Amino acid sequence: MSLCRHRWLSRSPEATRQIGARLGRRLDAPIAFFLIGGFGSGKTVFVQGLARGLGVPESIPVTSPSYVLIQDYPGRMTLRHLDLYRLESEREQEAAGVWEALAEPVVAAVEWAERLPPRMRREGLTLRFAAGGEAERILTAEAAGQTAAALLQGAGFHRMPAEGGPVHARATAPGEDAWE
Repeated sequence: MSLCRHRWLSRSPEATRQIGARLGRRLDAPIAFFLIGGFGSGKTVFVQGLARGLGVPESIPVTSPSYVLIQDYPGRMTLRHLDLYRLESEREQEAAGVWEALAEPVVAAVEWAERLPPRMRREGLTLRFAAGGEAERILTAEAAGQTAAALLQGAGFHRMPAEGGPVHARATAPGEDAWE
């Protein structure tokens, strides 16, 4: 059940990274981020910010693990980045170790999370990425579970009104806050 919803407008890749970094800095417990959106929608850019917020050194590049499928990054807590684009069936996911990887106490960022069976997405933060223009992205977050809801509420983001309401937070340029 959804406890909390938020929505942000990002006007640049750097602003999307800032949203990820803000959430990463607030993390104090393992959580899963379920990232849903098409190619070029900002999923990996968000994970880059999340990694920096978790203290992953700048010297370690954060890229989409499309071919390795699962990549761990060292920080205050381990960031486990998964890409399910090439894994369409539950059998393929299980054989690749996805379910085991998600069961461990890490911060997990799962790209193409809509490919996971619903039972694997019960608790965590689902982020949907939609293009709003050439560089604009609308990120919609839905928290399921107390940890995810506390993360959104504690990060100082405003709660989103009913579906179709105004976008509460915006990010327009590097260095500018991604929230109001």
